[in-house]
Amino acid sequence: MISFEAFKSNLKQVKSRIDTACDAADRAVDSVQLLPVTKNHPLDAVLYAARAGLTAVGENRVQEASEKHAQYMGEVRWELIGHLQSNKAKDAVAMFDRVQSVDSLKLLNRLNRCAEQAGKSLSILLQCNTGADPNKHGFSVAEMKVALETAVAAEFLQVDGLMTIAPLDDDLDVAKASFEGLRDLRDRLSAEYKLPLTELSMGMTGDLEVAIAAGSTQIRVGTALYGIREL
Repeated sequence: MISFEAFKSNLKQVKSRIDTACDAADRAVDSVQLLPVTKNHPLDAVLYAARAGLTAVGENRVQEASEKHAQYMGEVRWELIGHLQSNKAKDAVAMFDRVQSVDSLKLLNRLNRCAEQAGKSLSILLQCNTGADPNKHGFSVAEMKVALETAVAAEFLQVDGLMTIAPLDDDLDVAKASFEGLRDLRDRLSAEYKLPLTELSMGMTGDLEVAIAAGSTQIRVGTALYGIREL
């Protein structure tokens, strides 16, 4: 694990990239949130983020996050950004403040039932595979209307917006198309259903500038902050 001083230096560089991208896109800097991705890193990664003033962390797996969650006594929002199996929904509802990776109707309904049992309203994002990548989870663009209707009808879920992961490709135009596709989809759904859907979670270390230009409101960054993840 890197030192806190190294983390602060990395954070400064990432924030500079975000600021520059916002300026280029004529957007306010505070319109883009940085979500530090602490997966595959020890509890120190969460401690560093909180100490630096970041208010949320992103985790990929329920089991790994639960160990850190149990040890961490501070105030930070926990967001699940990795694929969630339905049989882990109860644990996810108990632990996370928001599940970004809602990618099936089965999972939607399961989360709603678990949230009801837990007596809480769970914030979610609907994950859309706008890049039509067979290696990525998410609703297809064509499935999103039914997904949104189902989510809105779920009494114990709060739909904050949409999320996507761009296909893995060295050509940033591929990511650009994926991100612009999510933004356009959000705009259409927002207008048709009269919902704000304000959150667009898209963009990571390698493509955050393209994501911000396309309208991202949250960038998920791990490697640029913490270095290569432990296996």
